[in-house]
Order: sequence, then structure tokens, then C-alpha cells
Amino acid sequence: MTKKQVTQLSYDITGYAIKVHKALGPGLLESVYEKCLKYELQQNGYQVQQQLIVPVVYNDIYIDTELRLDLLVNNCVVVELKAIEHILPVHEAKLLTYMKLLQKPQGLLINFFTDNISRSLKPFVNEFFAWLPDK
Repeated sequence: MTKKQVTQLSYDITGYAIKVHKALGPGLLESVYEKCLKYELQQNGYQVQQQLIVPVVYNDIYIDTELRLDLLVNNCVVVELKAIEHILPVHEAKLLTYMKLLQKPQGLLINFFTDNISRSLKPFVNEFFAWLPDK
């Protein structure tokens, strides 16, 4: 994938998150938004993995963990969903760690407990994004 394709994919995911939010509004459980966003993405041709176990390898040893990310779209963009009053630095750190462990170039932290998804959404890129070709 290219930087442009990854950026477009994130833009598309954001659009579907806005659609779900407009239909449901704030105040529901995170799992409800997760299922609805997954449905929207799959209905529009995207490959979505839900509650994917994030493997941890330490000193060449596989560590059995219960780390699960919310959604992985097109094996490229990690989507971490929240339905909470305030996003904390630990939520950002968790997403960045998932991106690093899975070697994915982009992540989106989407909080549905808001009146405007666009203003509250936080996109993240890392060195894997930097290594992608521009076009």
C-alpha cells in the first residue's frame, strides 16, 4: 500500500464512523458501535477483523496474552473504539503499541461519546507509514 491509499482508507473509515454515530448518537456501549462500524465497512467491501488477538514476542518467545484490538481494516489500519467521556494518554499509548506490535502504518482512535466524531477522532501514524511509498 502507499501513503495515499492508507490515508484514503482512514478517511473512508472515518466516514463510516460518522454515519454510525449520526444514526445512533452517543451513549451506547462501545461494543454496539464496534459491531455497527464493522457491518458498515464489510457492506462496503472492506476486509475487517474484529477483536483480533495482538501477539507479543519478547526475546524470541511468544507471550500468551489477552490483548485484543477492536478492528483491523484491510490488514492495514488499526481502529480502537471508545465510548467514554475523556480519551486518556493510556488509550493513545495502547493504540500505538498495537500498531507497533502488528507492524501496521496507521491507527484511528475513535470516541463515540461525543457530539462530533471528526473533532474527537485521533489519527496516528508510525515508522511503518513513513516507510510506505508516497504513490
